[in-house]
Amino acid sequence: MIYRVGLTGGIGCGKSTVAALFKECGVLVIDSDVISHQMTQSGGIAIAAIRATFGDDYIDANGALDRVLMRQLIFADHAAKLKLEAILHPLIRAQMLAQVDNANINSRLASPYLLLVIPLLFETLSYRELVHRTLVVDCAETTQVARTIERSGLDEQAVRAIMASQITRAERLRLADEIIQNDGTLDALRQQVRQLHLNYKTISQALIDGI
Repeated sequence: MIYRVGLTGGIGCGKSTVAALFKECGVLVIDSDVISHQMTQSGGIAIAAIRATFGDDYIDANGALDRVLMRQLIFADHAAKLKLEAILHPLIRAQMLAQVDNANINSRLASPYLLLVIPLLFETLSYRELVHRTLVVDCAETTQVARTIERSGLDEQAVRAIMASQITRAERLRLADEIIQNDGTLDALRQQVRQLHLNYKTISQALIDGI
């Protein structure tokens, strides 16, 4: 079984940037957010269940999930959030496992290990079971807010509500096997990624040699 590192971090910490830097190192990345978006697009496999649970109002004119309306609902109604998670998480986990299995049987795979990007890695036990090691991308909370506002157009209140719904920064750092700091330059971030990449390659190779 190929070695798997779970990448997580709070909103606005730079998970996508870090994942892209690991890709530069030749690592295969499996991103739960990408899978989730595919499943909730028009024709996605989660749409029927979302429609049945929440009604037509939460499906847009193109047949995709109305993300803005759903975001408003789940932040106002915790029970609705749990219902949405009950639909999406098993589907996402199954798809991630399928991609992991494909990597295991693909003899042409050049990646020395897999990077699984999972924002809710520590909040959801079924995701924790997918990885051997956890890597947290961290930055100051003020940086998180500023980046998310710039990227998404949400206001500060909305961003802080999202942050409050996630595991605390302190708990995330406590649970991490490794931490990568993303308060500096892109070059500094790239250097951290490259060092971690070498470390993960060594661990992965040691496991292979020990089999």
